[in-house]
Amino acid sequence: MTQQNKIALVTGGSRGLGKNMALKIADKGLDVLLTYHSKKEEAEAVAETIRSKGQKAAVLQLDTANSTAFPAFVEQTQQELKQHFGTGKIDYLVNNAGIGINAPFVETTEEQFDLLMNIHLKGVFFLTQQLLPMLNDGGGIINVSSGLARFALPGYAAYGALKAAVETLTRYQAKELGSRGIRSNVIAPGAIETDFNGGAVRDNEQYNQIVASFTALGRVGLPDDIGGVVAFLCTDDARWINAQRIEVSGGQSI
Repeated sequence: MTQQNKIALVTGGSRGLGKNMALKIADKGLDVLLTYHSKKEEAEAVAETIRSKGQKAAVLQLDTANSTAFPAFVEQTQQELKQHFGTGKIDYLVNNAGIGINAPFVETTEEQFDLLMNIHLKGVFFLTQQLLPMLNDGGGIINVSSGLARFALPGYAAYGALKAAVETLTRYQAKELGSRGIRSNVIAPGAIETDFNGGAVRDNEQYNQIVASFTALGRVGLPDDIGGVVAFLCTDDARWINAQRIEVSGGQSI
């Protein structure tokens, strides 16, 4: 009987950090189900790359800001798993999907706050809750925070506060799901060259250099600096790591 590969579900896996996470997880020998918000072709390209590595992959559309759609997504996930992976279960859930809004505290609107909250906290909370029945015992949850929950850069009051809440949620998940052998950890990237927040870190050379100047390793991060850490957390090598915040920032603002 062929042994079932372990499976990771990565939200927001079509580009940026999520794409790198999905590819690095596949390199560890896991199959990957990844979600996208609007960029289906990019997501399909990531899935095709994963298949070229010898692993199974599939994609599903998901708007993590819309929690009312989660029950239908859970049903779709089960169907997709049975059809493409031969199982109804996943082993790891990576809550990566996110957006950035840069707005000073005094100018942040309630609409901006609600959008950030729905994606970064409410979405993470209730999507994880609804996927728990199909998360195998002994599996794991990897949430994504930010260095901005530890250090403050003007313009990220709402984002940073919500990421701090995700870090607290992670500890509660670890405590309450430990009886099932499920681990929950959170990674906190520093400034990374992606299209996050309009690609500011990647495309604004002055901003890039400023961030590099207060990072101990002397540069800003790349997606390739992040995915491997998440992939490690999706292996048995990380089986005794639980309820931890792992900052992956090269020593930013220390």
